[in-house]
Amino acid sequence: MSKFWSRTAREAKPYTPGEQPNELQVIKLNTNENPYPPSPNTLEAMKRVVNEDLRKYPTPTVDSLKSVIANREGVNDEQVFVGNGSDEVLAFAFQAFFESNEAIKFPGVTYSFYPVYANLYGIPFQEVPLNEDFTINVDGMKQSIGGVIFPNPNAPTGLALRLNQVEKVLQGNPNSVVVVDEAYVEFGAESAVQLVEQYPNLLVTKTLSKSHALAGIRVGYAIGQEELIEGLERIKNSFNSYTINRVSLAGAEAALRDDAYYQETLERVINTRVWFKQSLEELGFEVLDSKANFLFVKPVRVEAEWLYLTLKERGFYIRYFDKSKVRGYVRISVGTDEEMERLLNEISNLLKNYVQ
Repeated sequence: MSKFWSRTAREAKPYTPGEQPNELQVIKLNTNENPYPPSPNTLEAMKRVVNEDLRKYPTPTVDSLKSVIANREGVNDEQVFVGNGSDEVLAFAFQAFFESNEAIKFPGVTYSFYPVYANLYGIPFQEVPLNEDFTINVDGMKQSIGGVIFPNPNAPTGLALRLNQVEKVLQGNPNSVVVVDEAYVEFGAESAVQLVEQYPNLLVTKTLSKSHALAGIRVGYAIGQEELIEGLERIKNSFNSYTINRVSLAGAEAALRDDAYYQETLERVINTRVWFKQSLEELGFEVLDSKANFLFVKPVRVEAEWLYLTLKERGFYIRYFDKSKVRGYVRISVGTDEEMERLLNEISNLLKNYVQ
């Protein structure tokens, strides 16, 4: 620990991302990346803007991209905020809507960046335990003093709330902001964007990292009523007016216009998720009913940590969380059919050869 660090740096508890292996010959199923490439139109759009104009700053208002998003989501341009990945959007939301003397609520098992941001910005929080079946406790998320944030579908479980359940959380917190993090919503859950007009306290965040195979360009956005969006803009413009670079802007806009391509890839991921879940269940594993591009899996006859470590030795990267409620589970991102078949064969062989 450096003597030159500020108190904030000393007390920070950073987020731990999934491993990024340097080896090329591995099957990487630990960070929920889309297994399919961005659309050709998206790649072409980014190539076209790699020219001498890179010497110029990008637009600080990203009006063109906001219009594309607004048209796609069925809202007004003024109801859209764009950030450098949804993680940045979430960070701005913590600063814009949550106070240091009012505790917020989020699920006890959820995206682990939430407590990181809360600690970083000095915001107290209450972790609401999940129900026994790993679903979010809707009643427990009500009556928050400082606000609420949760993913839908939740991570790492993949379970999703129905739209009427999300609405109950909103109705139970009329005087505070409810942030619904929809990083995985395109893979089978209902979006809460349709509730924005009715609820001024609702902010919905989304990302192009998963559904549009663009984790590498870092573009996310939020939908909410104009008052909430203005709050985010005030924080952004107090931090960095130019958060989205020219290449990312071009790629994001092209991707959101190429709906046919992405609907096809989403369907492929969903179909793979369905058969892989069934295959694991046939081996005796317990698998939650995910609506995301990953599965939350409780292995049979072997410990979850052992399975994670053993698969890693064999070139298969999955995710293990060393936390009390989920210690018996692993999270497996959905890859291509070929990748999942190879993983399934490897797991089957491990059960045969190492388990008596």
